[in-house]
Amino acid sequence: MKYILFFLFASFISTAQVTKEQLNIMPWPQNISLNEGYFALTKNFKVNITGSPNERIFVGATNFLRRLDGRTGLFFNQGFITSLNEVPDAQLQINCVRSGKIELYEDESYLLDVTPSKITINATTDVGALHGLETLLQLLQNTNNSFYFPASKISDFPRFTWRGLMIDVARHFMPVDVIKRNLDGMAAVKMNVFHWHLVDDQGWRIEMKKHPKLIQMASDGNYYTQEEIKNIVKYAAERGILVVPEIDVPGHGSAILTAYPEIGSKVEILNVGSGEKGQQLKQIQKYDLERNAGIFTPTLDPSNPKTYELLSSIFDEVCPLFPGKFFHIGGDENEGKDWDSNPKIQEFKKKHNLANNHELQTYFTMQLIPMLKKHNKTLMGWEEIMTKDMSKEAIIHSWKGSNEGLVAGKSLVEAAKGGYKTVLSNGYYIDLMYGVEDHYSMDPMPKNVTLTNEEKARILGGEAAMWTELATSATIDSRIWPRTAAIAERFWSNENVTDINSLRKRLKIISFRLEELGLTHIKSKEGLLRNISNNQKSDALVDLSNVCEPLKGYSRNSEGTEYKMYSPLTLFADVCSPDASDAIEFNQAVADFLNNKSLENQAVIVSYLNKWIKMDSDLNVLSTNAPLVQSLLPLSKSLNDIAKQLLLKIDKKENADAATLNNLLEKCNSKEHADVELAVYNSLKKLVQA
Repeated sequence: MKYILFFLFASFISTAQVTKEQLNIMPWPQNISLNEGYFALTKNFKVNITGSPNERIFVGATNFLRRLDGRTGLFFNQGFITSLNEVPDAQLQINCVRSGKIELYEDESYLLDVTPSKITINATTDVGALHGLETLLQLLQNTNNSFYFPASKISDFPRFTWRGLMIDVARHFMPVDVIKRNLDGMAAVKMNVFHWHLVDDQGWRIEMKKHPKLIQMASDGNYYTQEEIKNIVKYAAERGILVVPEIDVPGHGSAILTAYPEIGSKVEILNVGSGEKGQQLKQIQKYDLERNAGIFTPTLDPSNPKTYELLSSIFDEVCPLFPGKFFHIGGDENEGKDWDSNPKIQEFKKKHNLANNHELQTYFTMQLIPMLKKHNKTLMGWEEIMTKDMSKEAIIHSWKGSNEGLVAGKSLVEAAKGGYKTVLSNGYYIDLMYGVEDHYSMDPMPKNVTLTNEEKARILGGEAAMWTELATSATIDSRIWPRTAAIAERFWSNENVTDINSLRKRLKIISFRLEELGLTHIKSKEGLLRNISNNQKSDALVDLSNVCEPLKGYSRNSEGTEYKMYSPLTLFADVCSPDASDAIEFNQAVADFLNNKSLENQAVIVSYLNKWIKMDSDLNVLSTNAPLVQSLLPLSKSLNDIAKQLLLKIDKKENADAATLNNLLEKCNSKEHADVELAVYNSLKKLVQA
């Protein structure tokens, strides 16, 4: 018996020795070393907290314990952690020197030490300790019948102080539970700024007690009560996350002007006689909520004192809901058309020596600074607010790049050199549906640009942006996750952490683990597919979704009018997501095959081709009682047709007609069906040309 026990013990020991490459930590820590041995988990595992932390550590440690228990099923004896030094002999000791502040430049570092007998997390603040708990969860390993943490030492801290996610709730309203589960996702990957885009042309989302018309006329009944906002801010703070609200002005003004048209810029010129003296201006008395996507003309009137009176009163009511130091006022995409056509505004420009609309908007924005400073808020705005006369106290949010015909990050560099603190979102617009590699390769610190240390320090970090013209509460998680975890790593980890293969390997596990927080980025796909298949079980639909991706770069919604804010987002394009899983694997298989045409590598290619031939047949059967499948058939047929030809070429070694192959290949490059594209096109092209 003793030999059997020794064998089992030795087997466990050998399994427990893991390498760094086997770990699935994200963001990757600044410093990590693995040691001999492991800490074995049992139901007696307990947590103890010492020091002088904020009470948020009790919430965080309890959540950690419940998540760990959920993963292991060990039924821990410890339930809730509510006070300091409850269990002095606990296996996990967390020490926080002081209470953390929910603000920029806070100390978020931690030291994690795992030994065979004890685990310790030491942090200056409880915010750092929360990050340490997330890393410890990600360290969890298992054998066939047990769980353990590998012996290790980690010292970690963020590279950038601003690691944000923006969620637009104006285009499509997002209920409280959607916001909270995404805050949990942010905390899991150590993000610390939630930018809440609350107002735009399509809706006003804040309960206003002094100005109830804003929710009565401009919200469609979808808004957050002030108590809900306070609750979300508290929920975020418990996870170490700062909430930055945004009310977009002076452009994107349809919602505000629907309630208060008297501060709008648009006028009608009525001809009541001859010449200029015969012209009268008529204030437009009606605006409507916008139902399309795009850039629209409704703009607040910067020459009207009532505009500033209303905004000041709004800030007086809204600012106290958000204890953080920053308030985003938008300031983007103001085309100035209504300003140009309003003689009164043109006269105002002359009176104040304002040469153009940029200077006029600067005048407008400068009036907001004291309104916000009154509430200890710093003004932040999109890059359009940066002009020669803009206050250096403002934070510049850089967003334009190649999509707008500009050099990526140009405004970021200009802001840093011009004395402004700045945040980068260009390269992190996740609603564009680009793959994770595009975002991961973009760094907030510009390359090939000479910046002084002082200028570099003005680059606060970056922020992923999730605009919701094409996302609802049912699909938004799949548009944010898991790619945002990779962006979070770019903001936190050393700039030399860039291995895309390592990222993809770790991201698979991180994505799956995010589900325990209630995120629906994986499970929502099943419900949408049931709708498309008319509740018929079909592996074929799943297979097609695993090689298709949504059209990219806003090409799905041509000119912003194909989809309105009430259009269905329950279609095949809403099922599909960037980084289609089978496409990634097939692309690698093709690369392997072209590098070495072994029978083993050939078999992998052949299996995919056969799968797609069967898929097409099954989809045709499915479509007989599923109208929503009909639009997918042309794309499926194109994949089927080229798969058959490639089988003849690769498996049967028959000569295929080049013209036929190229014709079939181009059909696979079509973007005319179901608002998706085949993500295997480039690899198919390589096989055709091989």
